Amino acid sequence: MSGYIKDYFFITLGALIYAFAIEAFLVPSHIIDGGVTGVSMIASTLSGLPLGLFIFCINLPFIILAIKKLGIRFVLSTFWAIIVFASGVTFLSKCFHGHCIIENLELFLVSVFGGLILGAGVGLIIRNGSSVDGTEILSIYLTKKISFSVGEIIMVINLFIFTIAGFVYDWQHAMYSIITYFIAYKTMDFVIEGLNESKSVFVITDYSNEIGKEIMEKMDVSVTYIDATGGYSGLEKRLVYCVISRLQVTKLKEIAKQIDPRAFIAIENVYAVEGVRIKKRKI
Repeated sequence: MSGYIKDYFFITLGALIYAFAIEAFLVPSHIIDGGVTGVSMIASTLSGLPLGLFIFCINLPFIILAIKKLGIRFVLSTFWAIIVFASGVTFLSKCFHGHCIIENLELFLVSVFGGLILGAGVGLIIRNGSSVDGTEILSIYLTKKISFSVGEIIMVINLFIFTIAGFVYDWQHAMYSIITYFIAYKTMDFVIEGLNESKSVFVITDYSNEIGKEIMEKMDVSVTYIDATGGYSGLEKRLVYCVISRLQVTKLKEIAKQIDPRAFIAIENVYAVEGVRIKKRKI
């Protein structure tokens, strides 16, 4: 239970830091973030409706989409992060009234410091097993439909968002938005200590067939079985190996521990994945 409390504490803290970066730096300077937050900022500008309302409503369909593939624990923590973030944005908008925390701050400095604070907040959220942006969830879903990686899909989505921002605001602010996004991404990378979109997982268990079958059926992920021998015991073992996205780690752990509470799970970062993914045949 203490682990859950710690996770939710840092998820809450990260969401509030994220909201502070948006309202204290980005919104007053007409600089946007990527993903759902960027779309929400553009929609809020065009409609005059509260930003927090768009953040919550646009993210909601992606949360529903994640329930089956990413697990209820991840979905609940993501839902909480989005509620705190949207509420924080709404509250802080009344505090700052559309003014930057430091008056007459140059756009470049807004981009740098806004990106640093934003990336730190989002990094805390991700590091503690949650997310705050539906585009990542959508990208994982789309990788099963089209032959592009999660990172490539997110990049295309964000390029489209920043292009729209160029028309809504102006091209100077759109380019500063790209700088902010790049700095935020690098800061997230630092906070999470090597954020990677892919993880390689080894599961050592006496129930390899059962766990492998559940992973393939519930996560739509291919697995490989590897025969091995225990160094101390000398017993024959069958390992389950697969490559998943970082957002699917929680779901895989739940599957493995439900079948075998004593399962040994080793997770490593994957810096590149090449080759053809073998999909299940549909009859």
